[in-house]
Amino acid sequence: MIQKYMDFLKSDAFLLPLGIPSGSSLDFQVLGQGEYNLNYVFTHPVTGQRCVLRINTGSQMHLSDQIGYEYAALEALEPSGRTPKPICCYPDRGMLVMEWLPGRALDYRTDLDIAARILADIHCTPVPENCRLLRPGHPAKAIYDECLEMVQHYFDWENADPEVCGLLRQLIDEIGKLPLTADSDAPLCMVNTELNSGNFLIDGENSHLVDWEKPLLSEPAQDLGHFLVPTTTFWKTDVILTPAEVKNFTQKYIAAVDGRMDCSSLATRLPLYFTVTCLRGVTWCAMAYREYCQPGRELRNEDTFRKLQAYLEPAFLQNLLDNYVRKDFLA
Repeated sequence: MIQKYMDFLKSDAFLLPLGIPSGSSLDFQVLGQGEYNLNYVFTHPVTGQRCVLRINTGSQMHLSDQIGYEYAALEALEPSGRTPKPICCYPDRGMLVMEWLPGRALDYRTDLDIAARILADIHCTPVPENCRLLRPGHPAKAIYDECLEMVQHYFDWENADPEVCGLLRQLIDEIGKLPLTADSDAPLCMVNTELNSGNFLIDGENSHLVDWEKPLLSEPAQDLGHFLVPTTTFWKTDVILTPAEVKNFTQKYIAAVDGRMDCSSLATRLPLYFTVTCLRGVTWCAMAYREYCQPGRELRNEDTFRKLQAYLEPAFLQNLLDNYVRKDFLA
């Protein structure tokens, strides 16, 4: 895949802003890929620093400068000490370079304490003036509206499963009755919105959160809700947290905030985001499943495809409806 970019990656336009001498040859190794990006690691020939080249292939946020948006987020979040340091951006090429960080994926059974500290440090980072990140007027309603947009791709598909469509419509109807536009006095912070276990790099106290593709200015509960829901925890693992585990994590998070931010709104806002994020998970899967079934898709991950199938099983959707929407899971 990287071959089609090699002419630019060998050019002075790429090398010189990084302080790499003209004519240098770099060895790019595959680091991983998302649904809309490619990531490679290389070593800076002068400093010896390991760096990550991130190539954007699309925008889930419908942005004309997706990579520039991500780079601006990394710049704003650098004071947190919990995100990769940005090094250089090439917006006209859809590329950025950032520092490589060590670490492994988060384990929900052993790493919830450090995850709480990571998120607390990020959420307590002051929002800079003229911050480029988008700020939805009513974030919970924005999530719900995004769900409607995503799931429509599945509803319009000639191969959509009628039973799955019926369960998705029930979820949409019931979650639509929640107070999605209620005013909130929660503090404004920078949120990641995609807190999958694989986006954490756990390395003791030197642990970080990576993949800042869809950050927003919102309230802490949006991130906490996404982090804790079964549609997130089950994505890269087979873990679904119990109500007691969710409450314990929330307490750890508040302790990690340690008075730097007002957390009093979490009692009412976290249940709202927890529920609406369940819908976000399965509607995204419905949209992505249709995309995966189209011929000629550029990026394809077989583990992702299997999970998409699992999330669209009627039993999985019925469990969400019965135990996370019709019941107050956090009560």
